[in-house]
Amino acid sequence: MPRVRLFEHEVYEFQFSLQVRPQDINYGGHLGNDNLISLVGAARAYLFHSMGFSELDLGDGQTGIIITDMIVNYKAEAFLFDELVIEAHIDEVVQKGFRMFHRVRSDAKLIALVETGLATYNYEAKKTVPVPTSFLKGLASRQTK
Repeated sequence: MPRVRLFEHEVYEFQFSLQVRPQDINYGGHLGNDNLISLVGAARAYLFHSMGFSELDLGDGQTGIIITDMIVNYKAEAFLFDELVIEAHIDEVVQKGFRMFHRVRSDAKLIALVETGLATYNYEAKKTVPVPTSFLKGLASRQTK
């Protein structure tokens, strides 16, 4: 069966650390798919917060994000109490969105690579809108550090 293959990026500007909790474990005894996606979502929220934004306000008071797609390549299992580091990189910025790339690891072991498409969205107008200049400036300053 053909697979979509993700690759590791050279640079990840953000890191979020956490421990695998009992509620993250599935019936197979390892980190569940649904919980990995939730943990990546938490890392995304923390990334925006660290930049002074949120998922509902990318700096202009009216533009948030909406997820358009997500790809996950699993590389290894993670287990209860494993220390995870979720790294993030934003790239492929276009007029009305961008892509976010995550690398999930435990020590030197690669657990998963995740790619998410994000459209910039005005929830009041219920339509996609251009990426706010405030977000582009915040992103540029973060990527030059």
